[in-house]
Amino acid sequence: MASIKKKGERKFKITVSNGYRAGKKIAKAMTITVPQSVPKRGIQQYVAHEAVELERLVKYGFSEDGEMTFEEYAGKWLERQTKYAPSTIESYRRMLQRVYPFIGSIKLNRLRPIALENMLIELRKRTFRGKPIQEATVQKYLTTVSAVLTDAKRNEIIQRNPARMIDLPDTEQREQFIPSQEQVMHLIEELKKEPAHFFAFYMMAMITGCRRGELCAMKWSDLTLKKKLQYITIQNSRSSVAGLGVVEGKTKNGKTRVIALDYQTTFNLICYGLKKKSQAEERGEELNDYMFCDDDGKLVHPETFTKHLRRIYDRLGFPKEFHLHTLRHFFVTTLLHNGVDKQTVAELAGHGDTSFLERTYCHRQIITKPSGAGS
Repeated sequence: MASIKKKGERKFKITVSNGYRAGKKIAKAMTITVPQSVPKRGIQQYVAHEAVELERLVKYGFSEDGEMTFEEYAGKWLERQTKYAPSTIESYRRMLQRVYPFIGSIKLNRLRPIALENMLIELRKRTFRGKPIQEATVQKYLTTVSAVLTDAKRNEIIQRNPARMIDLPDTEQREQFIPSQEQVMHLIEELKKEPAHFFAFYMMAMITGCRRGELCAMKWSDLTLKKKLQYITIQNSRSSVAGLGVVEGKTKNGKTRVIALDYQTTFNLICYGLKKKSQAEERGEELNDYMFCDDDGKLVHPETFTKHLRRIYDRLGFPKEFHLHTLRHFFVTTLLHNGVDKQTVAELAGHGDTSFLERTYCHRQIITKPSGAGS
């Protein structure tokens, strides 16, 4: 509760305490003068209202941490985001660096929706390869800002998240290009001509829907073979991070998941593993812990898998919109089209909930025509 001390007919000192920090009492005092426009009978009500307002501000932390700038708090927030993959944290860092010139110096308790709206206006002026950036990209910056402010609200440093008070325009939904069954069969036949690690990598991408980084981090120890149950545990990710090279960390959302494997996939993996073990013995080496190594037992750079598949697509005459992530799209849409519920699909794909799934996959998709039938 606030304490009120009268210092004059219309002058009052209001003091609010908010516990202790490191043995030191946290308190904020404010002296107010009641305007002459307030009648004598309204003075007590006016002072009581000011006391309530000061107490609200102090209780929500404005007196201490609320004085931090957005950039200061965001930096500390980044340091605490250890559960995400290094590539995800680095993407947050890049986006925050982009918004700091607009809101970085503003104190948390002074950050208002209008400042964020002005930030969005400036971000929409940016271009990428000579073209204006898409509204969806602009809103990703705001999403990152909102994550920081939500954390500040959770810690009772601010009362509201101003990023959630902004009325945003609808974003254009990107059309997902999904290969037809015939194209997938053509791709599999082409992959059989490739070195074993490429064939195994791309097949696992289609069968498990794993992200590139998750596949690159797969180890033989992640594979569990039981009499009636075979599965792969997805728990790490190896990604190329700007300025850091290839870094291994947790999965994108920081969670581990398990994906059951069918008999044929398990058999193919066992055969692939035996081949890799034989190659290692010929070199006088132990089998590499990681699944997807080249014929010399060396780890393959993640970008190599992306670029190599692009060349295979070109040979087959597949649409230029196809990329490595297309195999993940194929996995998700195949499950959805076969009646698997969205929650299960989201869990298998490594999404925290179904919202991303609904935004990305549950709208218009383009099932491409088979090669040779036109693009």
